[in-house]
Amino acid sequence: MNARFNVAPCLIALSTLVIATPAKADLVNREGEIVNLRLGQKVFVDDGTCPAGQVKLVTGSKLAATGVQATRQCVDRKGIKR
Repeated sequence: MNARFNVAPCLIALSTLVIATPAKADLVNREGEIVNLRLGQKVFVDDGTCPAGQVKLVTGSKLAATGVQATRQCVDRKGIKR
């Protein structure tokens, strides 16, 4: 009996599963809870500084000598899940 295990279909299925997993942005209550912000990382901050129905979006936008600089803007809350 010559049983051969074909690895290619398993690898394809596994890589498809990893790629199909949605990215999740972090949601914190205070901006001080953000540690080690990376370039391109997005963190939602629910600290009450934005108008009703919105939440603050902090994005690591630029690399400076002191570290990653963050940009802040208020965005609609819909679609954000914990």
